Amino acid sequence: MDTLETLPYEQLAIDVAEKGYSILDGFLSDKEVDAILMVLNARLEDDEFKKAGVGSGTDYKQLHNLRGDYIRWIEPELALPPTQVVLGRITQAMQTLNRVCYLGLKDFETHFTYYPAGSRYARHIDQFKTDDHRRISFVCYLNTEWKPGDGGELRIFLPNTDGTEEIIDVEPVAGRLVCFRADTIEHEVLTAYKTRYSLTGWMLDQYQELKFL
Repeated sequence: MDTLETLPYEQLAIDVAEKGYSILDGFLSDKEVDAILMVLNARLEDDEFKKAGVGSGTDYKQLHNLRGDYIRWIEPELALPPTQVVLGRITQAMQTLNRVCYLGLKDFETHFTYYPAGSRYARHIDQFKTDDHRRISFVCYLNTEWKPGDGGELRIFLPNTDGTEEIIDVEPVAGRLVCFRADTIEHEVLTAYKTRYSLTGWMLDQYQELKFL
């Protein structure tokens, strides 16, 4: 079983507390990435992905010029073993964030994501106007042959006290986990020039089933 000693969730939590975001390489090994890509590709072959949109509830809409990705939601109780590995580690990271940052996180939701070549996701924030329970966004990248020039970087905008912004570009390399504040940090996905894969989700301050009450 993974422990806090073998995977540095403590530093991840400290980074989120101090900077609002954290980048953790080696969250998944090459072998684990290959295994979860097999699951993702099987879902693709079974035509289980849907075009993603923006907003929630009655505000939901598909805007192709703003968001070009396709998603397949993950049901934890039905997840295959490679996906369970990721979900278990996200749970550990969430528990550490609670202990270090006192965020009151209770659950998370997640989906497989792919961006076809030529697609992007325009600048936005992950917390909905009608639902403020997303606290931490996370992305685990699955791009085993990504190289500079392939695009699809995550661009994070960090406000400075003087009114300017610091821009952080994160390369979507396989096995890397990025976490950031869903309620305060604006970000975008730059145009991908070849298919870009990830497992993406949000840590919530309520249990998932309460969303549907």
